[in-house]
Amino acid sequence: MDGPAEPRIPALWDTQENILELSQKLSGEYFRYKGIPFPVGIYSPESIRMVENADVQDDDIFIITYPKSGTNWMIEILSLILKDGDPSWIHSVPIWKRAPWCETIMGALSLSDQTSPRLMSSHLPIQLFTKAFFNSKAKVIYVGRNPRDVVVSFYHYSKIAGQLKDPGTPDQFLQNFLKGEVQFGSWFDHIKGWIRMQGKENFLFITYEELQQDLHGSVKRICQFLGRPLGEEALGSVVAHSAFGAMKANAMSNYTLLPPSLLDQRHGAFLRKGVCGDWKNHFTVAQSEAFDRVYREQMRGLPTFPWDVSEDASPDPDPSPSPPEASEPPNP
Repeated sequence: MDGPAEPRIPALWDTQENILELSQKLSGEYFRYKGIPFPVGIYSPESIRMVENADVQDDDIFIITYPKSGTNWMIEILSLILKDGDPSWIHSVPIWKRAPWCETIMGALSLSDQTSPRLMSSHLPIQLFTKAFFNSKAKVIYVGRNPRDVVVSFYHYSKIAGQLKDPGTPDQFLQNFLKGEVQFGSWFDHIKGWIRMQGKENFLFITYEELQQDLHGSVKRICQFLGRPLGEEALGSVVAHSAFGAMKANAMSNYTLLPPSLLDQRHGAFLRKGVCGDWKNHFTVAQSEAFDRVYREQMRGLPTFPWDVSEDASPDPDPSPSPPEASEPPNP
């Protein structure tokens, strides 16, 4: 353990009072747990250790992502699949209660309250994930995303999220990202760790790009993985209610219930464009070349990802030198 334990925060975070109490404990500082940076206040060494040693049920479903890779989109999809396409759950329960974040202080304390099958989310790298999972039949769905788009989305999120450090300039943030000096550490280490699970029957790797290109087909694939086939009407409902526009309009899914001290949406909505390849509008040629050098070195020997075959288009040689305006905050 690499830092002092943070004070516990109430697990009953379904009230505005509890959420406000949480937001007032945020400092924008990070601690390290086994070398990985975590924001103080949202996480603690104790909460992460609780997750490492937690019990797992065979019907548990975990959504694993690196930050800003489509986590909330997958929560919405699975929330609808588990209810056979009925949208009443996604319209009545906040998204963070439907799939608690395991490693957060509040999430770690609320997992035992989840009804079966438990739907849970995590950004943890594989070496910090719940040990009991690897000897269980519980399922993991890992969502990957073009890391260039992750950078842009992460930069914006860092601007409006109270627990995160100010990202600085776009160049500074890009360098920190490439070095893994951001919350949850290196994107490269994260995906390389989890991709080793590929081929196991309780692990599904799917990408943001695949969801964006063919949501209907992706939902069918997810249903097959979960052993929960849906009829065409229910399938259509899942697709319709998990579409970007529907999520953006859903107060239970767009994070507008959170106070500005936790997520300052006065400077831009949490859900942004819901598109792929937007990085080309924001990377300079020099930034793109610097990224590609590190990417090629880090990802040597790995399989080709959907974003690898779509990177034939170069960025605008003279884009705006800054990331998108605050009115264009991060994707789900």
